[in-house]
Amino acid sequence: MTNPEQPQPSSADPNGSGGDGEQAREWWQEPGLPWKHKPTRSDIACMSWMGAAALYGLVLLPLRPVMLGLAPHLLGSLGYRTGLVMTGALGSIGDPWWPLVMVLGSLMAMKFDWIYWWAGKLWGHGLIEVWSGRSERARRRNQRAIAFTQKYETWAIFVTYLPIPIPAAVIYAALGAAGTSLRKFLAVSFVASLLSSGLYIYLGWSIGEPAVELINAYGNVLWYISLALLVGIVAVAWWRARTGKKPGVPGPAG
Repeated sequence: MTNPEQPQPSSADPNGSGGDGEQAREWWQEPGLPWKHKPTRSDIACMSWMGAAALYGLVLLPLRPVMLGLAPHLLGSLGYRTGLVMTGALGSIGDPWWPLVMVLGSLMAMKFDWIYWWAGKLWGHGLIEVWSGRSERARRRNQRAIAFTQKYETWAIFVTYLPIPIPAAVIYAALGAAGTSLRKFLAVSFVASLLSSGLYIYLGWSIGEPAVELINAYGNVLWYISLALLVGIVAVAWWRARTGKKPGVPGPAG
């Protein structure tokens, strides 16, 4: 006679283990992912945008040295500092396109910022924890960035546009997690980006013709720099494939 109080084997547990065995883990429960729940469409979309931003930075990395020599206006319009400096140098010898490049470069420099703000809004500090990994040094650095953001809020955005080693994406994610509105975030980002682009244009303008002559003199060398960067990217991809190392959550675009 069966004891009604005794647990019976369930259909999901044919061995009658009563659920004591380790349950199969879903793909979204894998360690190294920022969410603590089954991902929604917003989660997947945000992660996809982060992947696209990382791919964009990877593709542009070996092209930037060549673009600096052949199309500095284009490089500056994409928001890269070297292109803005070179555009300023060309402006000092009569080139008229620097105002347009400055505005376009300001917009393009902030093109991916909203993604990390969105990630912070969706996942809180979960993404920052994933980026920190097991590195205690990275964890301390990111915690300092979070504390700095919580103290100065949107003023911290201005710091991310300065040429100093600060984890900008961590600050953007921390702002999203803190509830900063997207409108306010984008407005402050554009002002900060415009001021930063203007400073780089002014720097190139101050250097003037010597900067133009330097780039022209080393124009052929820039191709070899791009080739070396491309070889480095392929080597890293090959090493990851050989070691089986997973890339995990895409990092901030360069």
